[in-house]
Amino acid sequence: MTRDELAARLSEIQLIDVRSAEEFSGRAGYPCDPRQGHIEGALNLEWSEIVEAADPRAVLVELGIDLTRPIVCYCHSGQRSAHVVATLQACGVTSAENYEGSWHEWSRASAG
Repeated sequence: MTRDELAARLSEIQLIDVRSAEEFSGRAGYPCDPRQGHIEGALNLEWSEIVEAADPRAVLVELGIDLTRPIVCYCHSGQRSAHVVATLQACGVTSAENYEGSWHEWSRASAG
């Protein structure tokens, strides 16, 4: 999924930022990004809470995610979110996708 595809679909997807709470809030992050924070409308659930869960589906439902609707995950560079998407797909959540550009790309495009 590209940044443009994500931007066009924001109103129809459930967006999950799988970075730490500190990265999500903007209190921490990578110096290579022109700004810190998260994509507006995203929910935050650290990736390890999903990939290490006995029942990843239940973790998402507890967060308020509808497993029948499209889910897009992102992190800083698409690696942690790729793990989450693979975990969800292995559990039968076929609606999960990875935004590979993740925050690194989004923060650059939205910095100005």
